[in-house]
Amino acid sequence: MEELLPELKPLARNALRLHPRAGTPSYEDSSVGGPLRWPADEPWPLCAEEHYNDDGTEDATRHEAVVPMVPVVQLYAADAPGVSFPQGSDLLQVLWCPFNHGEEFYERSPLPQVRWRNAADVHPVLVTPPVPADAPEGHVPVPCVVHPEQVTEYPDWDDIPQELRNEIDERLRRVEESTGWSYFYHLSTAPGTKVGGHPRGWNGSTTSFSCKTCGRPVHHLLTVACREFDGESWRTWLPVEDRPDDDSGPELWLSRSERAEAAKNPPDLMVSGGGDVYLFECRSCPDRPVEHLFYLN
Repeated sequence: MEELLPELKPLARNALRLHPRAGTPSYEDSSVGGPLRWPADEPWPLCAEEHYNDDGTEDATRHEAVVPMVPVVQLYAADAPGVSFPQGSDLLQVLWCPFNHGEEFYERSPLPQVRWRNAADVHPVLVTPPVPADAPEGHVPVPCVVHPEQVTEYPDWDDIPQELRNEIDERLRRVEESTGWSYFYHLSTAPGTKVGGHPRGWNGSTTSFSCKTCGRPVHHLLTVACREFDGESWRTWLPVEDRPDDDSGPELWLSRSERAEAAKNPPDLMVSGGGDVYLFECRSCPDRPVEHLFYLN
């Protein structure tokens, strides 16, 4: 990309694709949906806020019970090259309330929380509580082991300054004509669950986001995605381990075989019918506050 479009080099960011695959992680492992290394003397987080038991429609039923949050991502620094951990920490933990939150039904999604820890300080370890029996389908990740991969990303088209877009538009068109590679699908942001890098997927710029506390720009911390690739992006983003022997990516995407489903959505997440949850953090504030957004694909 930087040979074709050197102007994009200042906008490049490193991302860590987690590549979750179904497994049996322990609290000592980085995982998606696995048990957490949680201190036995620290209460497990509960959600007492108003939330809904719904399927992404306007006919939502209020869920009144206080429920335990469920593990979403655990990432040890040893498995996270390039990820910025706060000083003194080497463990990132993300949980969420599996029930939907939000005023507008099309914005409703689980409510996440983030913890940064020093793993050596966590002893003894609390047993991760069971998932609420009535949690909405597709809102609790199936436990997965992760296979981290560092990639370099470039921003979505709407996050590139207009002047630069005008400058490179014709060259990108020629690249697509000669290679068949689309900037959005193949050359800019990686799909799937990932840490850092550029957020991918919705119509609109993320450059205007700012911290509600200090007003400074926020950074993309994590995307929890409902698919690892799609019918277009497989050409450059589908791992070789998941590719069919004959490289039939589109057929893999359209197939409902066990292998295809394992490659597309290993944690079996389908938030509010099929959307991604994005977490953004402020690195200027000492407590690194986190905001989240939901985008229905």
